[in-house]
Amino acid sequence: MSRVKELFTVSVENKNIDWNALVQQQQCNYSQKKCFKVRKSQADISIGTCVVEYGKDNRDIIICPHRLLERKQIFVDCLHLLTSHIPGNELHIVPEVSIPGGSVDYFLVSTDADRNVTDFVGIELQTMDTTGTVWPEREKTLKELGLKNSIEQSDKSYGINWKMTAKTILVQLHHKINTFENLNKHFVLVIQDCLLEYIKSEFSFDHISLHPLIGDSMHFHSYALKKEYDNYKLVLAGRYSTKSDGISKLLGLNANSNVEFDEIAKLLKSKISDSTVFSIV
Repeated sequence: MSRVKELFTVSVENKNIDWNALVQQQQCNYSQKKCFKVRKSQADISIGTCVVEYGKDNRDIIICPHRLLERKQIFVDCLHLLTSHIPGNELHIVPEVSIPGGSVDYFLVSTDADRNVTDFVGIELQTMDTTGTVWPEREKTLKELGLKNSIEQSDKSYGINWKMTAKTILVQLHHKINTFENLNKHFVLVIQDCLLEYIKSEFSFDHISLHPLIGDSMHFHSYALKKEYDNYKLVLAGRYSTKSDGISKLLGLNANSNVEFDEIAKLLKSKISDSTVFSIV
């Protein structure tokens, strides 16, 4: 059996899908674009692997950040952190915004009737990085789905880079969190529950609040993949919070980033349009 569990956002156990059309289209249902994970030697071919099985316990591991966008639930789960949002305001999801310390994956933004920014939450997505190549497993999946008669045998495989994934994202958080804390705004890291478990086991996590506080600037939202019939569903598994010094304690590093609210608000407003409107209906 192939260890690829979800291909182009659909569980490989789903028998009600036109798999030939799905693979030909190469579309990601969450980003509404062609899957960005392409083969290095064939840039026109998207690999399309969202979830793979790994480890002795055969755990389902998310390896694509766009997989976290299912139903836009991660944004709904951040609404309470828009403490200056009022009824009547518009909500927007603005991707890829640069701030001191780096680029933030998404901003959940509250605007008034004139689309002036009144509040925002920064949201960073992190899924597991792989080593090696998933391609042979992907080809094996296509054969099992009846889309290929034969495939080239390969002894190449993939691994999960737990240490590098965790260290990289924590360093990035440290570089960015001071900006949000200086502005009295919230920053949220969205990760799968297995990555959070690894961070807890390998880093000093005792000082992180198990009961998230609205006054804390840094929030962790972990999600589990739940099997529902022949598909998967992303479900909030846990929430935690800390301040900028809490991230420093994890890494023993220092950073100093400061920026005025008006600067970020101006940048966000320039990116807001009808296409960024976020509806929870």
